[in-house]
Amino acid sequence: MNKLRLLHTSDWHLGRTLEGRSRYEEQVQVINEIVDIADEQDVHIVLIAGDVFDTYNPSAEAQELYCTALEKLAHDGRRCVLVVAGNHDSPERLCAIRPLAERQGILIAGRPQETLITNHTNTGVKVVKSGPGWVEIAIPSLPYHAIISHLPYPSESRLGRIISPELQEGKLRAAYAETVIDLLNQQAQAFRPDTVNLAISHLLTLGGQQSDSERSIEIGGASAVSANCFPETAQYIALGHLHRPQQVQSARQKTYYSGSPLAYSFSESGQTKVVYVAEILPGGEAAVKSVSLTAGIPLERWRCFHGVAEARHRLEELRGKSLWLEIEVHAAGYLTGKELSSLHQAHAGLLKVRCIVPTDASEVSAPVLADLTLEEMFLRFYRQRRGGVVPKEELVKMFAKFAGETFVGGGEG
Repeated sequence: MNKLRLLHTSDWHLGRTLEGRSRYEEQVQVINEIVDIADEQDVHIVLIAGDVFDTYNPSAEAQELYCTALEKLAHDGRRCVLVVAGNHDSPERLCAIRPLAERQGILIAGRPQETLITNHTNTGVKVVKSGPGWVEIAIPSLPYHAIISHLPYPSESRLGRIISPELQEGKLRAAYAETVIDLLNQQAQAFRPDTVNLAISHLLTLGGQQSDSERSIEIGGASAVSANCFPETAQYIALGHLHRPQQVQSARQKTYYSGSPLAYSFSESGQTKVVYVAEILPGGEAAVKSVSLTAGIPLERWRCFHGVAEARHRLEELRGKSLWLEIEVHAAGYLTGKELSSLHQAHAGLLKVRCIVPTDASEVSAPVLADLTLEEMFLRFYRQRRGGVVPKEELVKMFAKFAGETFVGGGEG
């Protein structure tokens, strides 16, 4: 009997930038790579576990990419695509294309406990039955059906209820976990022994490995749920929110975060991005493999212990190689505007420079304020307040402009 094959992805964050730099072209490339993997692996179902967009009001460019991605993944209605809203997504905006999407086997759940309507076409993927928070799918090439329990990000406002009148953190967390468990158990009642049973949600589980690029989904103190909240009858559970791909080891069944397809912070530098592909038969255990993603510009963090000269030399050695860079420069004193400018000129992908000086160096060698230019005072103030981070040259120029002076190179006022 042919096994059902699914592809799990999430956290596309279409429209997101990195230190003000556009990632649009990288997002186009990685979406195309995911489509190619779905085709190569001949998957029947694609699960997208939330945070499709980075903001509630995505750009027209991001929305167009979303529509294009779903259309390609659906493969003319021959493949089921199911999307749930994450905490970054506006349910209404995500679902705006639903009347057209459903004709191609694309299902979009914006809020918890939604009932998705049946398919309009007579060929391809069909919704044969649905209820609050679950849908039963028929796929032409398979002799059995799949039932998918779908739980978009369950906040109080999206649930339309007060989770707990208690504001004490422990009680709020317990009430939130109980609410999520009740919803998932209710939806799992639709599962049957003769179907492939799947669950998808956008949640934070206790013990999951986080990175700097995720933004909080706390509801008061209720930020995470136990991995034991997921129904045992689910054969694969697809989660979104955490950007590091990982299996939830404490869960009783195959439970995974696919992670973001691109690195969205320097805490993810060197991290391999993936999608998960699972093969499943009714009543059987899911066989899961990760498929690495290669699209996108790598992120790297450097430490240069020999000052600006080392940093500049290493940047020049790249010879224009595509990288997004964050550099930590160890120096006897804080960098001047001219030194900072020389580093940015050495490589277009340098986004952030952090200067590390000996704890007493600034105190021993610091000139009196009367001897500093206005720009030097601004640089000094910024570095002290930001833990040694050097401001971008354009920020200093803007300050100088507003202060009625012109900043050229290293700080002439």
